[in-house]
Amino acid sequence: MANEILIKEFGCRIKQLRSERNFSQERLSFLSGFHRTYIGMVERGERNISLTNMAVFAKVFEMNISELLDFTVINPNHSFKKYELKSEE
Repeated sequence: MANEILIKEFGCRIKQLRSERNFSQERLSFLSGFHRTYIGMVERGERNISLTNMAVFAKVFEMNISELLDFTVINPNHSFKKYELKSEE
């Protein structure tokens, strides 16, 4: 899958934010309206979520989407340059 790294980093960011707030997956499920198993899949990098769902996570964590996507918090050497772009064939 293209950009597997990005999806995994996003999952790590969600897990990090959840842990900082001492939320269980069940608590985050209640606050977000997402099923607990969906949250686990996001955290493990198994789901490529929509922008709408990112906005829900951002609202729950009381931040804007750009803060949610700040992966330098979990990886100080993070760079968006390593992601693949879809190529037209």
